[in-house]
Formats: sequence, structure tokens, C-alpha cells
Amino acid sequence: MSTYPVEPFAAPVSNGRLIRRLFGLAWRYRLRCVQVLSLQLVLLTLGLSGLSLTGLGIDYIAWVMGGRGDGKPVEFPQAKFGFQLPQAWEPLHVLLLIAGCILAFALLRAVLNFLYTISINRLVQQKLVVDLRGEVYDKLQKLSFRFFDANTTGSIITRVTGDVQAVRMFVDQVMIQSVIMIVSLTIYTIYMASLHPKLMLACLATTPVLAVMSTTFSRYIQPRYARSRELVEKMVQHFSESIQGVQVTKAFGREQEDREMFEAKNRAVFEQQRGIFWRVSLFSPSVGFLTRINMMVLLGYGGWLVIHGELPLGAGLVVFAGLLDQFSGQVNQVATLVNSVQQSLVGARRVFEILDAPIEVSDAPDVAPHPRLKGRVCFEHVSFAYDGVGPVLRDIDLEVKPGQCVAILGATGAGKSSLMSLIPRFYDPTEGCVRVDGIDVRELRLEDLRRSIGIVFQESFLFSNTVASNIAFGHPGATRAQVEKAARVAAAHDFIMQLPQGYDTVLGESGNTLSGGQRQRLAIARAVLLEPAILLLDDPTAAIDSETEHEIFAALENAIAGRTTFIVAHRLSTLRRADFIIVMENGRIVQRGTHAELMRMPGAYLRVANLQLVNRDDASALQREKEAGL
Repeated sequence: MSTYPVEPFAAPVSNGRLIRRLFGLAWRYRLRCVQVLSLQLVLLTLGLSGLSLTGLGIDYIAWVMGGRGDGKPVEFPQAKFGFQLPQAWEPLHVLLLIAGCILAFALLRAVLNFLYTISINRLVQQKLVVDLRGEVYDKLQKLSFRFFDANTTGSIITRVTGDVQAVRMFVDQVMIQSVIMIVSLTIYTIYMASLHPKLMLACLATTPVLAVMSTTFSRYIQPRYARSRELVEKMVQHFSESIQGVQVTKAFGREQEDREMFEAKNRAVFEQQRGIFWRVSLFSPSVGFLTRINMMVLLGYGGWLVIHGELPLGAGLVVFAGLLDQFSGQVNQVATLVNSVQQSLVGARRVFEILDAPIEVSDAPDVAPHPRLKGRVCFEHVSFAYDGVGPVLRDIDLEVKPGQCVAILGATGAGKSSLMSLIPRFYDPTEGCVRVDGIDVRELRLEDLRRSIGIVFQESFLFSNTVASNIAFGHPGATRAQVEKAARVAAAHDFIMQLPQGYDTVLGESGNTLSGGQRQRLAIARAVLLEPAILLLDDPTAAIDSETEHEIFAALENAIAGRTTFIVAHRLSTLRRADFIIVMENGRIVQRGTHAELMRMPGAYLRVANLQLVNRDDASALQREKEAGL
């Protein structure tokens, strides 16, 4: 098929809209998200309880010792959350009780952390990623050939794998962590304010500066992540093409040049990601430095408050220090959070571009199932352009009756494959319509239409599966007898039986363990097995020698009989078999008729015939055909 650079994606969306869509995606899994966040809330409560008990224990020790160290007595310590220490107990017993509670909270936190890890993994890895990847793959199955013409294999693979993981990053490392951060910072702030409001304001004075830094850094780093994705995509595409074209590379001795090209693309990715790494590495310590300033303020101002009796040492300064340290730890995650936001937005945009790509070929609303088609095909003033501008087919009028075989001849780019691709609706015409049995193909269910058409492409693709499974690909329920019958029709049975496990032989990737002719015969068998009303053969004998070609067409006589057949061909031996022939040039039908009729009129067909006959050193045959009226 000819390809043209058509961009099928929807227009880019703003970051705000993209984030709303990501939150909408997470809303599908709201119950699991609530479960994860609830676990984090319990973990936060346990952490604060343990910290409070630590401060209580320090104050209790100071009370037992009789004062703050300046001879002044201290009050009997009471826990922040209403936990009362038994005054009648021995000090050792009280301290053991406090230590035991702290240990119990720590053990419970360990268990809940394990449950949290399991829950978040089930949410984002086993549920969200699997569902989203399946949704993207399902959308790819519905997109027209135009989408795949416009986008490289490497680009599509990168979007389905790496970019889906970027969406996972948003839910896991951005959305959930943001909620946890906001809740945690709010609780820490309220707790610190309850201990000493002025000390809290003094210690958190640098927070607005941090907010400005984070916003600026976020805007600065996003385009660099987008560029990194583009470079990775190009590297993957080059790698994919290198693997597929390894025979060509080795045949022309281009291994060194290919390695250098890959190294250049790999180096470009490295340089881009290194630049991002350095910028993130500079941002993170800056955030850490600001949070350390908070601790410096705490030691200075908070220590002065303790010395003057305005703040207890344990339940005041120590607990405040613990809260501030955890507050700073959450704030330090801002750098990671900003980094994750930008990576996830770039990846999510690329995933949503697939999900938003228009489905150009689809079933009409409320289309009803149609009985098996008979095979009458009509092109009515059909024009077609891949890009909507430059037409590759121009005003095609053609009628093929059921059971007729029409051969299509034309130079490369004449529009032969494009013409045939409109019959199964790989594309829709720009103008006019294609009818099968008098029905516009756009009014037929795609499933009904395509299951009535057997197709053999110019380049046969086989799957990494058994020979039998490849033949039965379009009819998975076929019996072994039906598979073998189709193989015999395609003159493939004999070579299949010579394979190590016969029909159960597993083929290599793309069937590369077979010759071109063998792959083509399996493709023909795959099409014949459907027993279609219409056969589309896109130059099926191009990779087959003359002897095998004769065997295939001799075997195909029964298969073609009674079926409407379109066959792109260039050999006279193939063209002669057709009921009539059309010759195409520049997207138009310039000649039509039987072989005998076209041999009597000047034009493209006669020129092709002359060249083939001369090349066979059989120029005299041309004269004999003319004299005989053939």
C-alpha cells in the first residue's frame, strides 16, 4: 500500500484538560484509591502517635529527674491525644509501657505498609496498566490504515508500552502521592500550630518561596521531557527497522554505518536525559536547603522557648522537630513530584492521542447483519486521496459481475493496490461509492464485508505460530481437513509435509524460515480457506517462480471459479487467465478489455506485452498472436 504522511491525531490539549482527564481515568478505580488513601491515613495517625509518645517519654524522664536542669520543677507530663500515664507506677514500668506502645505502633505500621504496597501495586500495575493497555490496543484495532500509514511502528510500540507506564506514574506517584502530601502537610501544620503557632509560622516561612520555585521548574522542564520522548521514539524506530532489515544491512556491508547511526540516536537520548538529570539534581538540593533553614529556625527560636519555659522539651521541641522533619520530608518530595508530573503528562498526552484518534472507517449506526454476499462489485465515480488533497484514484467507474476475474495492470503508483483496498473498506472513497451486491460498502457491517473477502497482499505476513494456525487465521474453527484442503488448493501441502512437524511446525517471526514463494502459498491458502465470495490477489505470484506459478494457478482454477476475483498482475501468463483486464495510469483506467482485445489496440498493454515477449526471445510469438487475432 502507498503511504502518505497524514496526521490523524486530535489537536493537542492543555495541561489542565489533560490532568482532568487523568483524574477522570483514576475515578474509574475510586474504590481502590480510597482503600489506598485510607491505609495512608492510618499510617499517618500511627506515625504521629508514635512521635507523641516519644515526646511524652522524654518529658516523663525530665519529670522523674525533677526539672529542666535549672532547678525548676516540671508538671507531670500528659500525652497530646489524651493518653494518661499512671502516676503510681514505678518509672521503669512507665517507660516500658511507653516503649511497648511505640513498638506496637511500629509493628502495626510495618504490616500496614506491606498492605499498602500490595494495594497500590494491584491498583496501578495489575489493574490500571492492564486495562489501559488493553483499551489502547483495542482502539488500534479499530483505526483505519490511514493511521498506520502516518505513524511508525516504533512510535506506536512506544506509546503502548512506555507511555502507558507514564499514565501509571501519574496515578501512583502524582495523584495519590499529592493527596497524601496535602493531607500530611495539613495535619503536620495543624499539629505544629497547636504546639506553638508563632514557632510554626517562623519555621514555615520559606514555603511560599518553594511554591514559586516548583511552578517555575515545572514549566521549564516539561518541553525537555517531550523532546526526550521524541528522541527515544526515533531510537526505537531505528532499532526496529535495523532488526527487520538485517539481511539488507549485511548484504551491503553496512553494519558499521548502522552501528554508528544507532549510536548517534542513542547518544542524543543520553545527552537529552543527562540535561534533564542535571536540572532535577540541582532543583532537589535547592528544595532540601530551604527545608534545612526551617530546622535552623526551630533550633534557634524553639530552643529559646524551651529555655524560657514556654515550650516543653519532649512534647514540645522534640515532637515539633519530628513534625518539622516529616513536613520537610514531604516537601522534599516536591522535586520528585514535579519531575513525575512532567513525565506523566508527556506520556499521557501521547496515549490520549491514540485514544482520541478518529475512527474513520466504522459500522454505520444501527447497521443490520447481511446474508453472505454474492460478489457483484461496482465502482461508481470513485476518487480517493490518502491526504485528502492529492488524489491517487480519479473518477473510477467499473462493474465486475459475480464470478468474474478481472486483472489489473499498471506501473508502480498507478493506484492498483489503492483501488483494491477500497473494496474491504481499508479506506473510504473521497468521492463516489463502492457497492457490493448493489449495497454501498459503508452500509454493510465491516465483519460481514471482510469475512466475505479473501485477501492475499503483495508481501505475505505470517505469525509466529503453527502452519495450521496461520492458514486458519481467518477461520479459527476450521478442521484439519479444511486446512489441508486449502493448502492443496494453494499448492502448499507438499512442502508443508516436508517441514519437521508438518502442519504443527511453528514458524519463525514473520515466517522468515520459509522462502518467499512458500510464504505466499500459505497466504493464498489462508484466503482460500474462508471460501470468500470475493478474492483480492495483490500480485500473488510476484515472488514465485514460473513453475510454481503454473502449479498455483492450476490449483486455483476451482477456487476462482464462481468467485469474483481481482488480481494485480504483470505477467502475461496471469493476465491471459482473466475474464477482462483493466490498465491503470495515474489513478485512472486508461484501457479495459480481454487479452485478445487489448493486443489489437495500441497502448500501455501492448507495450508491456511486447517487452515481455521480447525478453523471452519470443518476438515471433507476438506476430503469430496478431495474425491469429489473439
